[in-house]
Amino acid sequence: MNRLLTAVGHLHIEGRNKGGKIPVVILKNREYILDIQEFVVWSSLNWRILRHDQIRELYQKKELETGFYSSRSFDDCMCRLIQRGLVAEGCGDTEVQALYRLLSDLYIMPISENPLLRLCSFFRLCVFGEVPYSTAKKIFCKDKRTADEKKVIRLAKQTLLSTAEIIKCFERNKLDFCCEEELLDTLYYDEFTTSDNIADMVSYLPECRPVMLSVANLYLRKQIIFERI
Repeated sequence: MNRLLTAVGHLHIEGRNKGGKIPVVILKNREYILDIQEFVVWSSLNWRILRHDQIRELYQKKELETGFYSSRSFDDCMCRLIQRGLVAEGCGDTEVQALYRLLSDLYIMPISENPLLRLCSFFRLCVFGEVPYSTAKKIFCKDKRTADEKKVIRLAKQTLLSTAEIIKCFERNKLDFCCEEELLDTLYYDEFTTSDNIADMVSYLPECRPVMLSVANLYLRKQIIFERI
């Protein structure tokens, strides 16, 4: 059985307790405070898609580098992050199947392309987020996208859509919507498809693989984050 995991939400560092900094993940417009162990695991998965053994290895390496050890086991910490919705997992007989089950229910949120906002975010990362300049530069550099990746971003900019819903839009060749009713008619035009089963309904479509790979590649290149609703 293959098991893939990734982080969900976006990180915000808050200054509290007499100048101390607290890592907070923003998800569904809610704040989730992370303890040190959770922060190490979550940040190791952020903009990565890893097998369970890979993230465990990264975590153990961080332990050795920092000298931080927790009484709570790695597996217990991972279970808590999954239960809180801050880490998503997908399991399958093959890695392709596991990747689809990981991504299909996650919602796609593009990183803003507004030049001024990106510039402000760049300086915020460097100055307040203490992200190295070289890392921040890679995050905010102009991305070169394939035709399918451009379609995914085009759809995601209009409204919050899951990977499964984007596959349905590809299948029906709909990239623009004038209103919510038109979007719902595209996604749920028959009497069988619902928001609960759309991931299963579209998993056999030929558009499934190109969309899944586009979403994964955009995420790994730090062009999108994953959300939940």
